[in-house]
Amino acid sequence: MTLSTLPKTWLFDIDGTIFKHNGYKKDGYDTLLPGVKEYLNQIPDGDYIIFLTSRTDEYREMTIDFLKTNDIRYDEIIFNLPYGERILVNDRKPSGLDMSVAINIDRDEFSLPGIERIK
Repeated sequence: MTLSTLPKTWLFDIDGTIFKHNGYKKDGYDTLLPGVKEYLNQIPDGDYIIFLTSRTDEYREMTIDFLKTNDIRYDEIIFNLPYGERILVNDRKPSGLDMSVAINIDRDEFSLPGIERIK
């Protein structure tokens, strides 16, 4: 994935993307998917990471504790979202740079392309 050198805002769903889907309900605890921590750690410090989730406030403390215990970097979490699609609408710079990128991955299989920055 080739990106500009501008600072980024990263939006990650939690269940099925960062954590095993509904592990907190099925197993009674969360499980971090392989490769997540390493990927998040390669995101530059100046970038902003937001986690999105349909988890209700009932699971807020448990979710945040799990992230802290596993030293998972993030800046913000938005809880209580609807179960449907997440739609991102953004503009295109006059230079032609698209200001949004969307990637769908298979549930519980964290596999994203490496990050390259164009100069």
